[in-house]
Amino acid sequence: MSWMRHVLVKASENAWLRDQAPRLRFVRSASGRFLPGEKVDDALAAAGRLAADGVATLLTHLGENVRDRAEAEVVTAQYLDLLERIQGAALPSEISVKLTQLGLDLDFEFCFANLTKLTQHSQALGTSSERTRVGKTVWIDMEQSTYVDRTLELHSCARKAYPNTGVCVQAYLRRTEKDVESLISMGGSVRLVKGAYSEPPEIALAKKADVDENYFRLAQMLLSPGARRAGVRAALATHDRILIARIIDWAASQEIAKDQLEFAMLYGIQRGEQLRLAREGYRSGVLVSYGSFWFPWFMRRLAERPANVLFLVRNLFST
Repeated sequence: MSWMRHVLVKASENAWLRDQAPRLRFVRSASGRFLPGEKVDDALAAAGRLAADGVATLLTHLGENVRDRAEAEVVTAQYLDLLERIQGAALPSEISVKLTQLGLDLDFEFCFANLTKLTQHSQALGTSSERTRVGKTVWIDMEQSTYVDRTLELHSCARKAYPNTGVCVQAYLRRTEKDVESLISMGGSVRLVKGAYSEPPEIALAKKADVDENYFRLAQMLLSPGARRAGVRAALATHDRILIARIIDWAASQEIAKDQLEFAMLYGIQRGEQLRLAREGYRSGVLVSYGSFWFPWFMRRLAERPANVLFLVRNLFST
């Protein structure tokens, strides 16, 4: 299925498809499996429903590669408002941002200033309310490999003032083991994903089996005694039930308590597994995305699990 993954990732990068495909009814219908809606109210309503089942949420406003300062400032303001609304609704929710949404393509310092507004405000809200997870972590998404160094640098700078800053790393990148070692030494919050961009083989693992093994090895590092002593928070973002079972079995052999294991999935995928993990005492979280700029994100979600294309095809023939 590597050819299909390649095609889907390329589609996510195509500007014409980004503009035209969302107009197609069957594409919009299929995307609804992964997005509760385009509005922030849709995302908050979904977060409320998941909270009732003991599942926490990570909310993200879709978009990337902002080229205008005013637009980046609007995105920042929208996230500030989202933090207020999360607290007002007493939701067990956090936010996750892409740095290119906050102006990373424009200016490093400008992006850092926008990120600081979010981490500062989130931390201030967290100190005023013990009912929610607001203030614990503002997550930074990881984008293409060309952004990794700048993303990690911004994360490091932000953590010095605001320890409630976390970052995502990608298991398919060959460099990630060294990055994880550095993050463990900081005692940081790390969200581990497999990765969903098109990267050359010299910097990224191509075979699923190799990515899975690297993911398992990185998870072990993030859950090691040294990482736990350092205060690392590891959010293991995968829908792979075999991989989840391996991690759970290994953690049990290391006498790691269930509530020290945190798994994260996407809205609309493996719903039964999300609920099972929560019922059994593990920390279960779901990434809830919203916004009108959803097509590139949607294509990358299909690329992560090409079997989801069957869902898209069924929608095509049912319309």
